[in-house]
Amino acid sequence: MARFFALVLAVSSLLVGTQVFAAPARDLVARQIGDIQCNVDRLSIVADLAAMQNTLKKVQTDVASDAAASSSVQTAIDSIDGAQGAIGVIAKALLTGQTAPAEARTQVQGNLTAAHDALTSITSSSPDLQKALTQLGNAETAGEGVVNNCK
Repeated sequence: MARFFALVLAVSSLLVGTQVFAAPARDLVARQIGDIQCNVDRLSIVADLAAMQNTLKKVQTDVASDAAASSSVQTAIDSIDGAQGAIGVIAKALLTGQTAPAEARTQVQGNLTAAHDALTSITSSSPDLQKALTQLGNAETAGEGVVNNCK
């Protein structure tokens, strides 16, 4: 009889301990996965940056005769590539159940700022340049949404 009570005590202790420690993990997973608005923001930044890469190729053609503008467009392209790479690091962490590294978020922000600075330094009336700036603004807004809504 003593063995039975010892077994019941051990099993109930295990179950109670599991429930106590499972609550924070469940909260962490919910925060990492995010709600609908969080995931809309994540999808938006990815889509905006992908569309912007295509637009930047057109801008590069538009300003091909201006060496300084071409250099700025290349800087913007490289910066968007860097932001996409950092977003990939964040996505990989989320998909593997790890905490998204804060450094990657900082890299996204820094690269978006660098792309903005590069594009605003161009003095061209290219409609594609204006479209790229709009797409960048949309990506920045989505990024802010990720920071605000994915908690």
